[in-house]
Amino acid sequence: MSVLATVFISLCIILSSFSCNTITEAKTFSFQEITIDDIHIAFKQNRLTSRQLVEFYLSEIHRANPILKGIIEVNLDALFLADKADQERKSNAPESKLRLHGIPALVKDNIATKDKLNTTAGSLALIGSIVPQDAGVVKKLRKAGAIILGKATMTEWAAFRSGILPSGWNGRLGQALNPYVASADPLGSSTGSATSVAANMAAIALGTETAGSILSPSSANSVVGIKPTVGLTSRAGVVPVSHRQDTIGPICRTVADAVEVLDAIVGFDQDDSPATKKASTYIPHGGYRQFLKADGLRNKRLGISRDLFGSNDIKAYQRHFNTLRQKGAVLVDNLEVPNTDLVYNAIGDAQTIALFAEFKMDLNAYLTKLVHTRVQSLADVIAFNKISASEKVKEYGQDIMLAAEKTNGIGKLEREALSNITKACKYGFEKMMKDNKLDALMSPRADIAGLLAIGGYPGINVPAGYDKSGVPFGISFGGLKGSEPTLIEIAYGFEQATHIRKPPPSHPR
Repeated sequence: MSVLATVFISLCIILSSFSCNTITEAKTFSFQEITIDDIHIAFKQNRLTSRQLVEFYLSEIHRANPILKGIIEVNLDALFLADKADQERKSNAPESKLRLHGIPALVKDNIATKDKLNTTAGSLALIGSIVPQDAGVVKKLRKAGAIILGKATMTEWAAFRSGILPSGWNGRLGQALNPYVASADPLGSSTGSATSVAANMAAIALGTETAGSILSPSSANSVVGIKPTVGLTSRAGVVPVSHRQDTIGPICRTVADAVEVLDAIVGFDQDDSPATKKASTYIPHGGYRQFLKADGLRNKRLGISRDLFGSNDIKAYQRHFNTLRQKGAVLVDNLEVPNTDLVYNAIGDAQTIALFAEFKMDLNAYLTKLVHTRVQSLADVIAFNKISASEKVKEYGQDIMLAAEKTNGIGKLEREALSNITKACKYGFEKMMKDNKLDALMSPRADIAGLLAIGGYPGINVPAGYDKSGVPFGISFGGLKGSEPTLIEIAYGFEQATHIRKPPPSHPR
């Protein structure tokens, strides 16, 4: 039986438990583009229950997921958890006051959940593996009251299997589609998190990023993605690529919702120390919601680098530049990234050398912690793919995995690469930001992702428009470590000034 058939049968089982009365009541409430604030208001006014909310998303998954393939697996306990949340709200339990209480969330398939869901990074090799516990961010989601609705699909092994692997493709589910234009690249590797939220198959989602995998799919699917400073969110229990670059962040339809989720998942985790301990010093007292300011653009210095904005981009984004200025931002134009050769060598060759070695080490460490698995090392995964994988898997190959397997820890070559990356960050992006006193550097789409990735810097993508074919594109704002408060003010100010996002058509064009 195919994985898609299994998901379909699971949905049918869940959908069979719907009551006619509940569905009729739900029709009186508009779920389209619903936000966390909308949900809270409806809860308080007794116009909505968590069961109705979960039922709506399950019905949308039933309708749209066979086409979009954004969700790899649904949680069979989702309705039970919804009923539990409704009972807690009815009894006025303390947990019912939490901001994410009773709200369905998707998590990317490389983020561990200790429940009936698989955690496979999209790979057939990890089906049936048993994780020791929830990932750190999942623990925090549950603590905040969220309901884990299911696992979002992703580019297999976070695109670290093969250089020709299409974004959003994996051996378990096949190819995810962009919900706006079917032929458009949905980008990855947090593809399903972005496409599913965009298509209103979930309220909120988590993605992961090593080098562009939150910002890029957010841009391509007209949603908001926050790539936090590395260490601000725990990576414990996440199938890794690199402990130096990996980060987990929210993907939502609005900046406010993304910030709500960010508030819930940041902070210290003993299982990802010292990274989370160090980054916890960046968390502002009172959290991040306080930076959702309509006038957040006022007096912000925003950089426009010609390394990121080509002449065509300048024309396409000119109206946004005008809006930013009208809202009080100061645009610093005609910038160039200092020490360009050093920087782009770091983004290219040096990053590749470091990531290959880190991938092997970090993945092997993750696999050895599993309670049960048929693959205990990268070498085992490679062997599995050679013998057990489908013809399509074999067609795409595993050149990245093979190259990573040839590495042997952090040797002279890797140390030199890491040293070059450190220099590039200090004398490139950081120098540009400090010399020009920038609050953020802007980029079209997610073109800034490479600069942010190598240094563990944060970034936010916000919907910015649609091209003539209807394909979405975003604008990204990046800053120095710990600059999330400023980036949130900028992103929210831009969003409130433009209100560009629109839902996708019922079926992608």
